[in-house]
Amino acid sequence: MYSYVWEYQVHPDHSVEFESSYGSKGEWVNLFQRHPAYLRTELLKDQNDPLRFLTIDTWESREQYISFREEFRNEFDTIDKKCEAFTRNEQFLGDFDSY
Repeated sequence: MYSYVWEYQVHPDHSVEFESSYGSKGEWVNLFQRHPAYLRTELLKDQNDPLRFLTIDTWESREQYISFREEFRNEFDTIDKKCEAFTRNEQFLGDFDSY
């Protein structure tokens, strides 16, 4: 399995929208579920900083994730653009394989 991890610092005025969009019933998961290789998303909230989050998105393989990105490029970019307003900072933490 393949996972990638992002860290987000959320604007205080947009934490509800962020959690709604990135949570288990949010826009991202709804889009990801359209591809058969998508497995799950975890949204983690920092216990010490309520405006800091991590997302872990898991797919069957990196190749399948790349296939999803190509197939759903326009939809992905539309959601990404909208969600930019929710965060002060985003940082890609890396690609990971499960063993």
